[in-house]
Parts: sequence; structure tokens; C-alpha cells
Amino acid sequence: MFRSLSGAQKCWSLFSRGAETGYLSGMAMKFFPIYELSLRHYSPPPPTHIKQSAVPNESGTMAQIKQEMMTRLGLEPGYQPLPKSREHLLKYQPKMEELPARAMQDSFTSAIIPLSTDRVLQDKYVTYLGSVRMGRLLEDMDMFAAWCCHKHLAVPNLPPDVHLPYTFVTILVDRIDFTNVLASGTADIRLSGHVSWVGTSSMEVVVWLEQMLNGSYKKLTRALFLMAARNATNTTAAPVNQIQPANEEEKVILAGGKDRKRQRQIICAQSIFKVEPNDPEQTLMYELYKRTTPTNTLELNKRILPPNSRWMSDSFQMSTIPSFPEHRNHHNRVFGGFLMRSALEISWAAAFLYCKTRPKLEHISDISFEKPVSVDSFIKMTAYVVYTKMNYVQIMTVADVVDTHTGNQVTTNTFYYTFSAPDTVTEVLPRSYHETMWYIQGRRKFEYSMGLK
Repeated sequence: MFRSLSGAQKCWSLFSRGAETGYLSGMAMKFFPIYELSLRHYSPPPPTHIKQSAVPNESGTMAQIKQEMMTRLGLEPGYQPLPKSREHLLKYQPKMEELPARAMQDSFTSAIIPLSTDRVLQDKYVTYLGSVRMGRLLEDMDMFAAWCCHKHLAVPNLPPDVHLPYTFVTILVDRIDFTNVLASGTADIRLSGHVSWVGTSSMEVVVWLEQMLNGSYKKLTRALFLMAARNATNTTAAPVNQIQPANEEEKVILAGGKDRKRQRQIICAQSIFKVEPNDPEQTLMYELYKRTTPTNTLELNKRILPPNSRWMSDSFQMSTIPSFPEHRNHHNRVFGGFLMRSALEISWAAAFLYCKTRPKLEHISDISFEKPVSVDSFIKMTAYVVYTKMNYVQIMTVADVVDTHTGNQVTTNTFYYTFSAPDTVTEVLPRSYHETMWYIQGRRKFEYSMGLK
């Protein structure tokens, strides 16, 4: 188990001399190919979701959940350029003291993606190899997180014939971890989740996916969503029910939610885009400068590319996507799940083309939703390879909304993905100072996703 990246590098050099394609762990090298090499070092984290004290109530299929949420919000099928006004619901907005405390098991629910019986649905989810498109699952997870918020919310004073005076939006996705289970595109997938922590108007929702394989459910992935409760017109924050743990298991989960909130604040405050690189990172920056600067000339901006390397400026993929009403959420903005799917798919393509082989998605971290995206927008997705280490590739994908009249761009989302390849990948190197900052940021995200920080 590696305590630091330097320790991992030392271990890598030791067993590389003994076997170019093996992983030495005190066992016979032949049993562990490089593709399975993992630098992850996680101290046992606090549990994030209910495992023993309750079972989820069943909510049906994802299609049924979508319809139920529309009914609760008073929305009707069909696109309207000017959405139906919800201002009349503002007077029903409850105060914090009017909301009873809720237990986590109150929002603990599950839903099914019926891939085994719905052949039309299969076509949307299946890859050409027969596995599942992870981007489609991200869309479902985002919607299911909002459904858990609906399940958590209880407004006793709301008249039964009045629609819910709330709006739920995704603020960020803290992290998404993936198991080694290869999901089938023709077997049902079960989503489960519940609210795991609340603030005044924010809610942390844990969502996990499982698939029935060989007679038992196998976990595919787990994600933490941070959701915000807004009023009926989405113009200001709205209070939510506080959590009163129903048992010891829920107490432990709630305490972990508080710790994760503090960790999110620390990570946000330490972003390379807000504070300067630390001392070890500045040393690394100088080493990169020395490696890419010729020694026989002082010519300004003259750079050399070391062997088996690629410039970051040559390692990206870009796509401009026009959005349509089918991509909208309940509030006539572009659905966050659609942005997540689009970003993942172009990032996967960038990793595939960079590695020249099919990559495996290992981790997604820190998906931020900084600005709402209008349903008539042009969205430019750019996936950059910003860091590499051994057989891992770190991708940073930026979503910009393009003004069709001026050409100006505004960044609305940033996504970070960690992929692995079967063999050691070509090293990516920055050429400019700006790219070096992205390199440092990518390195931080990689170490965080691998459990090295």
C-alpha cells in the first residue's frame, strides 16, 4: 500500500527491473498485469450510505420518477419557450422552523433502469461492445439525486392541492468512484440513494448503482452530489428539513458528511487558480523548465520536447454542441446530466486517442456547475490531457457557452477525469506558464483521486 507518490515511484522502479509487464506485491509477478496497478491509498473512510439499518423503498423506473417529479412541481409535458409561471407558489414557501426533522431512511429509495426488458432503452445505453455507456448513467444519477431531495423534503403546512414550491439544482458532484465490475447493456441496473447531510438550503446526496450479475447485485459506482434547494421561481435559496439520525449508523454517516463539507472547502480554497503553487510544486515547475529548455542557446521561448513526450497544446479534443429542448431540465435550462454525459464522452475520446488504446474510467472528481446554461446555447466542450503518470491519464474538460453574436465565451462547468491504460502512456508536458498551471492542477486532482493526498 503506497504512502506517497514518491513511494509508488520507488516501488515501480523496483519491480519494473524484474518484469516489464508485471506487478510485484510479494506474490508471483505474473498474476498482476500493469493494467491493474493501483496507486490508491485510502485510509478507511467513514461510511457514506445506509447499509444495515434500513432498506430502500422502491420508486419504480427512472421514467416513472421523472413523471412523478413533474407532477409534484406542477409541470406539463411538452416544450414551451416561456415556461409556466410559478410565482403563485412563493406564498407557500415554508420557514425553517415549520419543517420537521427527517431521518436518512425517509429519503432512502431505489429505482430501476429496465434494460433487460426495454429494447428501445437498450439502444440508448449499450456500447458496441455490449457494455453500458457511463454517460447515460451519469444522467440518471443526476436526476435520481434530485428525486432523493424530493423524498427528503416534508412540508406539513402545504395544502394537498398545491404543487411543491421548490426547485432543486445540482451545485457539484464531489467524487464518483468506479469498481472493476463491467456493466452489461442488457441487464437491469438499480439506483439507490438518500440524503446524507444537509445545511440550511443545501443537501448532500449519495447515489450508488448496482447490477444483477450471476444472481446477486454487484456495485458499479458511487457518487456524492451536492444539491441546492431554491424557491419556486429559482430566485433565492429555500430552507430544507434538518436531519435527525434514526440510529447509530445514520449518526456516523452524518458526521462524515460534515467532514466532507470541510474537505470540499479546503480543496476549493487551495485551487491552483486561486493560490500560488506550493514549494514542492514550484520545484517541479523548475524541473519541467530545465527538461524542456535547450542548453546550447538562450533564444527566447525556444523549447525542446523530450523523447516519448507530447506537448499539452497538441493533446486535446474539442466539440461544439448545439443544445435543444430535449436536453432541458424542469426549469428550461440545460439538464446538468446532459452536460455530464457530453463531457465524459469527449473526455473518453480524448483519452482513447491519446493512449491509442481503449482506456478505463477510474474516477471522476469535482464536477462544478458554475452557471446555468440556456436551452438555446452553443456549448463548446474541450478535453485537455493535463497530466500523466505511468499508465494513468488525467483529463480536464472545460464547458464554455459561446455567444453566437460576439463569439465571446463564458465557462460554465469544469470536469476532471482519471483514466487508466493497459501500458505506460506517453508523458504530456506543458509548454507555457499557463499550461504549467493546468499541469499542476491536474497533478493535484490525480493524487487526490488516487488517495495520495
